[in-house]
Amino acid sequence: MAIEKSLYQAPLGMDQLAMEEAPIEIAIEDPESIEIGIDGMPILRIEKGEDDEEDFGANLAEDMSEQDLQSLANDLIGDFDDDISSRRDWMQTYVDGLELLGMKIEERTEPWEGACGVYHPLLSEALVKFQSETMMETFPSAGPVKIEIIGRETPEKKDAAERVKEDMNYQLTDVMKEYRPEHERMLWGLGLSGNAFKKVYYDPNLGRQASIFVPAEDIVVPYGASNIETSERVTHVMRKTKNELIKLQVAGFYRDIDLEDPVNSLDEIEKKIAEKMGFRATTDDRFKLLEMHVSLDLSGHEHKDDDGKLTGIALPYVVTIEKGTSNILAIRRNWEPTDDTHAKRNHFVHYGYIPGFGFYCFGLIHLIGAFAKSGTSILRQLVDAGTLSNLPGGFKTRGLRVKGDDTPIAPGEFRDVDVPSGALKDNLMPLPYKEPSQTLYMLMNQIIDEGRRFAAAADMKVSDMSANSPVGTTLAILERTLKVMSAVQARIHYAMKQEFRLLKKIIADYTPDEYTYEPIEGSRRAKKSDYDQVNVIPVSDPNAATMSQKVVQYQAALQLAQTAPQLYDLPLLHRQMLDVLGIKNYSKLVPSQDDRKPIDPVTENQNILMMKPVKAFLYQDHQAHIAVHMSAMQDPKIQQLVGQNPQAQVMQAGMMAHINEHIGYEYRKQMEMRMGMELPPDNKQYEEEGIPEQLEVRISQLAAQAAQQMLQQNQQEVQAQQNAQAAQDPLVQMQQMELQLKQADLQLKQQKLQIDAAAKEDQLQIERDRIETQKEIAGMQVGAKAAKDKADLEAKMELESLKIGADIAYKKAQSNVPKGTQTKGD
Repeated sequence: MAIEKSLYQAPLGMDQLAMEEAPIEIAIEDPESIEIGIDGMPILRIEKGEDDEEDFGANLAEDMSEQDLQSLANDLIGDFDDDISSRRDWMQTYVDGLELLGMKIEERTEPWEGACGVYHPLLSEALVKFQSETMMETFPSAGPVKIEIIGRETPEKKDAAERVKEDMNYQLTDVMKEYRPEHERMLWGLGLSGNAFKKVYYDPNLGRQASIFVPAEDIVVPYGASNIETSERVTHVMRKTKNELIKLQVAGFYRDIDLEDPVNSLDEIEKKIAEKMGFRATTDDRFKLLEMHVSLDLSGHEHKDDDGKLTGIALPYVVTIEKGTSNILAIRRNWEPTDDTHAKRNHFVHYGYIPGFGFYCFGLIHLIGAFAKSGTSILRQLVDAGTLSNLPGGFKTRGLRVKGDDTPIAPGEFRDVDVPSGALKDNLMPLPYKEPSQTLYMLMNQIIDEGRRFAAAADMKVSDMSANSPVGTTLAILERTLKVMSAVQARIHYAMKQEFRLLKKIIADYTPDEYTYEPIEGSRRAKKSDYDQVNVIPVSDPNAATMSQKVVQYQAALQLAQTAPQLYDLPLLHRQMLDVLGIKNYSKLVPSQDDRKPIDPVTENQNILMMKPVKAFLYQDHQAHIAVHMSAMQDPKIQQLVGQNPQAQVMQAGMMAHINEHIGYEYRKQMEMRMGMELPPDNKQYEEEGIPEQLEVRISQLAAQAAQQMLQQNQQEVQAQQNAQAAQDPLVQMQQMELQLKQADLQLKQQKLQIDAAAKEDQLQIERDRIETQKEIAGMQVGAKAAKDKADLEAKMELESLKIGADIAYKKAQSNVPKGTQTKGD
């Protein structure tokens, strides 16, 4: 009993209230708790503790009245009988077809004693072939489980996946010793009836998980159900001895009630099945239990919403009823304790052969039962015809007597005969029996061939195919021939995946934290965490029904790889091929890149010469490795010895590929140094998902700058190395001396040209000065002449002016002289 104090302190003055004997109020709002308070103020709350809670896995029938249990049992048994009636036709076909297996030798008396009772093995042949092929495909020697990692693949998850794979295969092959026989029985029932069921549960008696085969006739669902997960009612018909039932009652699993002795009765279907399989069964001293997985609205255990109101929703329960007395032995909840949605917990896995219109699938009985029946009828006719032809019967006269008896005459035997009259042939008339009909024989073969082809049980005639046929042609023929079986295998793969999920959950929940053995990788105390990181799936391939089909597929892949080997991971391809062939330790035969460990460069050279794979790692001194590898490649003795090997080119290609790997890592390190950051790790995560967009853009920007810087530096270094190497060559030195002499001569010529140019420049300057002087002298001469000419002109003008003035004065004087006094000489 848990007492929870009030969330708030008592108000002041509580003492006075207590002295005044205030009335105490008790409120029961929730049956799970009681609240006590004074005047509406809560003081404390009393809740139901964990020790008082009802066990979730308790048998609810222990607390129910006999009347309610009987009423519930009658209703459920009525529903069960209706479900049985709804599948009667399917069940009758199944029961009738069991006879065609020929498991029971039939002694026939019709049409005569000792008539042929053989069955044609068409149905048995198809069934055995299906069981054998499917068993080898779904349960190889290494185990039926492989692993699928959930989410991003990391080295830790890969190690966990290997541990889970190893543990699951160990559980199914060594711990669960009944699993393989139960699986084989399941495949037989699946091919025969078209339906088989596995029941997966935790067995407290064994202290581990269990997965048992349940025949189709023992799983009953209502008409209209589409699958076992969503069926409103699933009934498992079980048979238990009285001792087994008492053990379960003592363990508290069933109600401790007196069931008296079991009702020794078998229904008609059970009797027919036993008779068809060659057994004589009239009574059964075991109890017949009906374990019904059904949704109920039980009184006292109703579904409630968040407000505590009844919703009327039926919840999933498992109800076990003893059929003979209609007593309910157990009622238990069928959902996870932590599941608030009350989803039904599934315990069954339905394996189907060929889906039909309803819940039940069709098997070989339904598909080729008519072919087997017709083939059996014709085969018996042929045998009987041969019997009658070899040992014919007929008529004889009454007086004809054979000494001894009338038994058939053995080969080489002659008997005495008393002939009443006439010849012996006149007293005997054999009936005209014919030899077995060739037409009937051909008809039987045609019917059987059609049945085999329809059941996908016919063998492909490889002899009709050319030995040089392309792999693609062979693969196409295989796929066409095995298409039906491939579809069946895909359904089985899906059902096994569901079964493994149920087993995985039980193993992870109920087994201890430690492995019972030391795993190859990782810690022993990592079991439950390992199971949370992976999915468990069947090792079978739903895309290939047989090993031959897988081998041809891989051969096609290998042919493609030869055309472009740089595109393929050849070690992985070869490992998968060896795995398909069932070769053990294939990982040691063809090591993968992930399996290789760092080694020194000398050992790497040895491995390359022995044609073993090598791998470079990021942290190594790549320049040192490259130097060692290049030295080995350039060593003349090694070249001479390796050159005589037919695989010399392959060795050289392997060496160059490994050197290029070191060059790539060295380039990566140099770029990281110049970029000032580390590049994303080189693993499968980034190969599959890529790097984030922002990171890729940032790396590209930094890489562009770093690449230019590296290019310039490398060009300078290479040029300097080339110059240094060239300087050590004598011929180059002579060429350099000639070049230096030429350069000196060129310098002298350049100096002479410079001196000549300077002299010419001086001469040109003198000439320019002379010309300038001449220009000045010429200018002075021109000025003097111009001055003289000017003076002469002025004198002349002055003289002309004087002359003109004189003429004017003379003419004026002449005008003043009287005319008579003028003379010519004047």
